Order: sequence, then structure tokens, then C-alpha cells
Amino acid sequence: MSELTAFTHAHDDERLSGVHGDGGAGPGAVTAVLLHGAGTSGKDRLFPLLAEFVNRGCHALAFDFSGHGDSTGALRESSLRRRFEQAVAVIDAHVGADGPLVLVGFSMSGHTVADLVRHYDDRVVALGLCAPAVYASEAWDVPFGTGQGRFSEIIRTPDSWRTAPALDALRTYEGRSVLVVPGSDTVIPSTVTEAVQDALTARAQYTRFELPDADHGLGVWLRDHAGDRRGVVDAVLTGLGDQGWTATRAWVGKQLPEGRTVTGTSLLSGGWSSQMRRLALDDGTALVLRTFVRPFFRRHAPGLLAREALVLRLLAGRDGVPVPEPVAVDATAELCDHPSLLMSLLPGRVRVDEEDLERRLDLLAAQLVRIHDVVPDEPPRAYQAWTSAARVRTPGGPLWERAVDVIRRDPPSYEGCFLHRDFHPGNVLFTGAGDELRISGVVDWVETSWGPADLDVAHCSTALALLHGPAHGLGFRERYEAAGGRPLATGPDHLYWRLLDALAYSPDAAKLAGPWRALGRTDLTSEVLGGRLEAYVAGLVERYGRG
Repeated sequence: MSELTAFTHAHDDERLSGVHGDGGAGPGAVTAVLLHGAGTSGKDRLFPLLAEFVNRGCHALAFDFSGHGDSTGALRESSLRRRFEQAVAVIDAHVGADGPLVLVGFSMSGHTVADLVRHYDDRVVALGLCAPAVYASEAWDVPFGTGQGRFSEIIRTPDSWRTAPALDALRTYEGRSVLVVPGSDTVIPSTVTEAVQDALTARAQYTRFELPDADHGLGVWLRDHAGDRRGVVDAVLTGLGDQGWTATRAWVGKQLPEGRTVTGTSLLSGGWSSQMRRLALDDGTALVLRTFVRPFFRRHAPGLLAREALVLRLLAGRDGVPVPEPVAVDATAELCDHPSLLMSLLPGRVRVDEEDLERRLDLLAAQLVRIHDVVPDEPPRAYQAWTSAARVRTPGGPLWERAVDVIRRDPPSYEGCFLHRDFHPGNVLFTGAGDELRISGVVDWVETSWGPADLDVAHCSTALALLHGPAHGLGFRERYEAAGGRPLATGPDHLYWRLLDALAYSPDAAKLAGPWRALGRTDLTSEVLGGRLEAYVAGLVERYGRG
């Protein structure tokens, strides 16, 4: 093991005990800061992991929070705030004022890492979160106590963590991030782990590192399993100079016209399944890079991105359906850090506000009609349902039971057509205003399918009901028909398609509303969206359920 040197640091009338190692890379080298969890955790179990970072040329340090290990203080008097302040004190004392940081946190220190991300901002070049916890804002300054006090009451409140400031901090982080997930965790609920993953995949270069045989005690596991320990460090340190995007940057560079270079990148708002970046070129033009980072979409990326590139080539130059021009695709991440599609940049922006709403809804309906008019030489794959009576979860009650019963039947017969399959306001770009308002682009063609026109109408209608209220979702069919759309089913058959889509948003309609809130719709709380979805489902059952 690399030589580690002990130190003590005085802070707030306590003595914090730590160790550090010098990887020999000199001033300005990355410093890895390892933070242990709660309970009986301490720095000692992290020594092998610390040494691994040192062996890779990093400076590295770990210390015992007050009330742990060799540090003074009483654990019951500590708090999330005090852990953050202690970490800042140690880092500021032992790391250069502007040196790059790699932050690795276990369990409770996942929240502390997020606090440090907010504090140190772009000094943080990589994160390693090992079975991380996040906590409600009310818990920040409350002493931990002995397990029966206010802190325990807060963290045991169901779903209190959903408003954790830590998630907001992780959502804005754009560097390298690794989430280490044990196969079994009886401490951190899987919903918390998935929420952390959702936050990290919004902007960061993300990897999920699974240890199927490990439990929540990942500090002990990594201490005792050298291969996994090396694997985690490899993952965390991948591509630090490029925020983890080294391979993707090289691939993009080879796709550009001769002599052109990328001069800047910026994240585009509105994406959920993927990260979208605007790449500014040195000649004043720009491209868009779509990257699948979320594990689910990364697994399915070979089919999704290959299909999207094919559809974009099919629609290129077609009147009435403005789409990006594909430049290059690496659907399997053979050459990129993640599956990627490079394409042209379209003018316009996503609109989810209330201004010009009636005009926008008419334009959406007319655009969907033109999409359904596309007749490819070979039909795309048949549509896939995104929920079923067996899979759907609802809040319960007679309305929801009746809605689920509607989709228990076999699908109604239909005349197939070309479907976008994910057509809604978040995938449409607009330019202008008032009488000059126009659709300038339709994006996100990874789900393109062959199926009933009712299904595209249903999907857009659900989104409109959530964004703008149930009446707008219920009325979209009439707008589509007025624009000359294809014949739609009636009565219970049409209800089947509408509920097949709407029930896919139950019970947590807010999960997919993150991009809408990022575009300014902060009014779309879980309560608002849940109420709108229920009212919309009730309206559908009332209107079409009497056949």
C-alpha cells in the first residue's frame, strides 16, 4: 500500500483526524477526497481505496468526521451542516486554493458531496457516489441525536428526501460522475438511488457501476475486494481533462468538415431521455450532439439511435416535416463515451408557456397530420405499448380501476400509419410569435413506429393535459380532425388508445416533467400534475366510455 501520512486539523473546538497521500504529480494535481458514511463508519476502512488513488498519481485524503474514529466530538451533536463545514475546513487546509477535486462519498456523505459540489463548483472534476443518501432540507441543521429525535423523525418521513437540495446540486453538475450501486441495500431505498441517477444523468458524464454481490457497506467491500476497488477508481478517473468526454470529443472532431473545430458547448434544455448539447464551430455554425447517458436508454441505444438516423435521412428535405440533418451516429458507443448522434442545429425553441397557446395547439395538430401523411418505402417497426393492465400502478379508487379495465382487452383493430410516437410540445421547435408563429423543427425520432393515428393523438393529448390543463388534452382530437387528420376510432376503441397512453404517466406524472420545469414551468408540482392527470382520465372515461 502507498505510504499515507497522518494529520490532525483543529476545527470548531474539535480535533479532526485524517490521513493523506501524495501521488507525486506535483502542484495542481487532482486531489481525491474520500468521505465515510454514518454510524460506525470511519476513515480506516477507506485506506486501500485512498492508496489506489495515490497510486494513480492523485493527491488523496480522508478524515474522520467529529464523533467518528480518532476525531473528537460526540456523534449525537453532529449534523449534515457540521459534516459539510468540517469537510470544507479540511479541504481548504490541505488542498491548494484552486486545485481540482475528486469527491468520493459513502452513504450519508453522498449528501455531503452534493453540498461540496455546490460550494466548490467547477473545481469538482469527478464524483464517486457509493450507495448515497440524500435528505430533506429541514434535516440540514438538526443534530443527529441518538436515533429518536427530530433528525430521525425527518428522515423517516416517507418521501421527505424527494425535495432534497442535494438532488438539485447533482442535477446541475456537468463533470464526471460514477454511481456505485450494491446488489442488495437495506439502508438506501431503490427510489433514492434512482433519483440520484436521474439527477446525475441530466448533465454529467455518468456511469453506473454495479457490484451485484455487495451490500450497503461499500467501504468495507472495496477494502476487501481489490479488483472492484481498482474498477471504481478507473471509472472515476476516466477522461478527467475533458470532464469524462475524451472519446466523444475525438469522435466529433473526426466528423467535422476539414479545418473546422468546436469552440464551445452548451447544454440544451428540454431533454429527458438523453443529453442534448449545442456545439459551436469556429465558422459561426453549430451542430447538436445527442448522447444517451441513462442506463435504460444506453442499453437500447443501438436500436433507438440507428432508427432515428434512418428516419432523419428518410425525412430530409421533405416538405412540411422539418427535421435535423444527420451527420454521424455511433449507436453502440464503439468510439464514443456514450451512444451518440451528431446532427444539424435547427432554429427555434421549445415552447411550454401559455403565450400564443391556441395558435400553437393548432400548429401542433396540423404538424401531426403531415407526419401521418408520410408513406415510407418500408414501414418502421410496429408500435410498442408503454404500459399494460398488468404493469400500471395507480392511486387506487373506482375511476382508476375502471380506466385500467379499459386496457385489459386486446387492442382494437386499426389502419396503420407512420407515427412519430413521442410527439408532444417538448419535441417541437417554434419560431416567431403571433401571426408569425411557425413550427421550425420536429425532433426526437427514436420511437418512430407504425400504428394507429389515435396513439400519436393520445400521447400529445396527455402532454397537453398535464402542461396546460385537462380541457386542452381532451380537445386535441378535434383540432387534429379539423386539420384534416386521418380517421380516428370512436367510443371505447378510441378510449383504449387514450388511456393506454395516459396510464403510462401514473402514478408519478411529475417524473417526466423535469424538462418542463427546467423551461420555466415551476408551477408543475407533483400535486398539480397528479390532479390534472386524474381530471383528464375522468374526462376521457366520461366522453368515450359509453359505447
